[in-house]
Amino acid sequence: MNWLSLISTVVTLVFAGFVLYRYAYRGGAHLLLWGMGLILYAIGTFAEFYLALRWSAAWFHLWYLGGAMLTAAWLGQGTVYLLVRKPAWLPHALMALLALGSVYAVWRVFATPLDSAAFSATMPVSLQYKQIMPPGGARLLTIPFNIYGTIGLVGGAIYSAWLFWRKHILRNRVIGNVLIAIGGLAPAFGGAFTRLGHPEFLYLSELLGAIIMFGGFLLVMTTRPDAKPRVTA
Repeated sequence: MNWLSLISTVVTLVFAGFVLYRYAYRGGAHLLLWGMGLILYAIGTFAEFYLALRWSAAWFHLWYLGGAMLTAAWLGQGTVYLLVRKPAWLPHALMALLALGSVYAVWRVFATPLDSAAFSATMPVSLQYKQIMPPGGARLLTIPFNIYGTIGLVGGAIYSAWLFWRKHILRNRVIGNVLIAIGGLAPAFGGAFTRLGHPEFLYLSELLGAIIMFGGFLLVMTTRPDAKPRVTA
């Protein structure tokens, strides 16, 4: 089912193109960072597809960076720019830390020696990377990046949905943010099934995650003036 990874790549690149097109006309650091995060997502899914065909150290490194480490953090940083207004310096400080951390992560991942003899194209890379990469080092970096990214992307989407729901306005944004949160969590559930010995769910979860987030983004970006605050007694 590795062909699902290729479809995920196409869907994600369309999604990224839509976001970056909107950024080109409207600006907004959050759109730029979401676009960059989605490109990382696409790199990860394409690398997964490529590694199901043949070995490549370069694509393995790119899979680890895009598929396992940086995507959630850059998407989450986009949400931080959208939601965090005070103190004004905080999003910029977090962005500086993320940029420096990402540069270090790229260097550390590409400097990590790989055991190509442990690779098998018949097995999903997500099931065998622990045999290919040595323990510690670059593998430990996934923890802070993914925690930060999940809090930013999923937590931010849930918080936004709650704000609009509490004010009884813009129901499309309530639904859209819920979809973004679900889509952001989908690959994590796929990863959990992979660890339980069902890697086929990872490919499907990546595709569904991209589609659901795309749908949520379109809903959030749609202006619907028909929703007005509800007056309560």
